[in-house]
Amino acid sequence: MKLTIERSALLKSLGHVQSVVEKRNTIPILSNVRLDAGDDEKMHLTATDMDLAVIEAAPASVAQSGATTTSAHMLYDIVRKLAEGSQIEISLIEDGGKLEVRSGRSRFTLACLPVEDFPVMAEGDLAHRFSISAADLRRLIDKTGFAISTEETRYYLNGIYVHAADEVGTRALRAVATDGHRLARVDTALPAGAENIPGVIVPRKTVAELRKLIEESDGEVMVALSDSKIRFALDGAILTSKLIDGSFPDYERVIPSGNDKILTVDNHAFAQAVDRVSTISTEKSRAIKITLEDSQMTLSANSPDAGAASEEIEAQHNLDRTEIGFNSRYVLDMAKQIGGETIEFRLADSASPTLVRDSEDENAVYVIMPMRV
Repeated sequence: MKLTIERSALLKSLGHVQSVVEKRNTIPILSNVRLDAGDDEKMHLTATDMDLAVIEAAPASVAQSGATTTSAHMLYDIVRKLAEGSQIEISLIEDGGKLEVRSGRSRFTLACLPVEDFPVMAEGDLAHRFSISAADLRRLIDKTGFAISTEETRYYLNGIYVHAADEVGTRALRAVATDGHRLARVDTALPAGAENIPGVIVPRKTVAELRKLIEESDGEVMVALSDSKIRFALDGAILTSKLIDGSFPDYERVIPSGNDKILTVDNHAFAQAVDRVSTISTEKSRAIKITLEDSQMTLSANSPDAGAASEEIEAQHNLDRTEIGFNSRYVLDMAKQIGGETIEFRLADSASPTLVRDSEDENAVYVIMPMRV
């Protein structure tokens, strides 16, 4: 194998694939990235952790085709530290046990492992196929991803639940995430071919890696899935992942329908006030109290060690004097996803789930559980 590749092209592709590789691996080959140089004037990079695999192609001038594997993090660090705009020469030393990386006056020799040992992730039969714009996929991820649970014991909440849903006579592609304290549900138009997809839970790590891949994409993403695997293909990159084998809870039961007490407030002013006041709240609970009276909202926080903080902002509501507590981090995460100028809270009482809506996005619904303060 012998090729020349531009630093920025290699760095971009390595940045996508190396993050799949776990920092600590008991299986040495899983610490490596597979490099394939073929006749298509591209270098294909592959990384896997056995649950998730990413393949990305980078343009290269291939003098001699071949394949090998080498340390993903080591190669990424080397390329990251090379001069911007430089050309990188990569060649496999004759016996195949070492990889040589040259750029300008820099020369590195890296250990390799046999390409035959690199695991191939079997996809199986991906019966359901559809395409979705990268912009729509970014929206689904961004508006739900913050609510994914990190609690490993409830593994079925460690991802985004994607399925076809009926919403007031129209069908939609729906993404839902919850950690038991807050919930996000977002719809987009149902793509052709997605009408009969099974409800699947896409793992948290897969969601994060996919979001990196579609960061700068404006095109279509081809999605293929079965009950146990999902594959996303776009712009010369393919991400294949196992799905979470579990049942997502009946989230509709959590979304309140009778909350008739409505509070509307400027989202930017609200988020800034929450951020300032929560500085004083204890690290563990991050609790803030919202007090509503007349046309004022008072945000306050108390800490036995740090002291107290409060701030008043204008708000519109149809409530009598009310006090309700929330986790400030959860509130801020939600406020970041609001695209409109105002954020709307629909309450029943200070102990029941609160519905949160975006004034400019009727297809996004959020629920947050109050706290005792």
